[in-house]
Amino acid sequence: MAKDNHCCCGDDHLDKENGCDSHDQEGCCEDHECGCDNGCGCDHDHHEEQVLNVVFDDGEEKACLVLAIIEYEEKEYVALLPKGQEDYYIYGYHEDETGVELIPIESEEEFNTVGDIFEEIFENEL
Repeated sequence: MAKDNHCCCGDDHLDKENGCDSHDQEGCCEDHECGCDNGCGCDHDHHEEQVLNVVFDDGEEKACLVLAIIEYEEKEYVALLPKGQEDYYIYGYHEDETGVELIPIESEEEFNTVGDIFEEIFENEL
């Protein structure tokens, strides 16, 4: 039977006394290598907002917040939210040493499938 250690890492080999109730507690997770660093319990990295400047078909350039990047069927996709807007855009995404390439999604089926994945991600973050 696993011990209840109250640590975000789920390291069940620890005695309860070595665990922590929250990451605000002094000494939390110092006695073992759990890899937890912020205590929020989420799977994403905490970093500054990523912004891409995108030139749209009408020639207008807008700063867009990168909401998420996912991989689906060996392709990457990005959800971008132009600053000051409520609706986000979905593109195919490719990044290499020369920069970022946004690829329009031509297939309605592919667009809907990827859109559903993003919607599920965003619903779970609320």
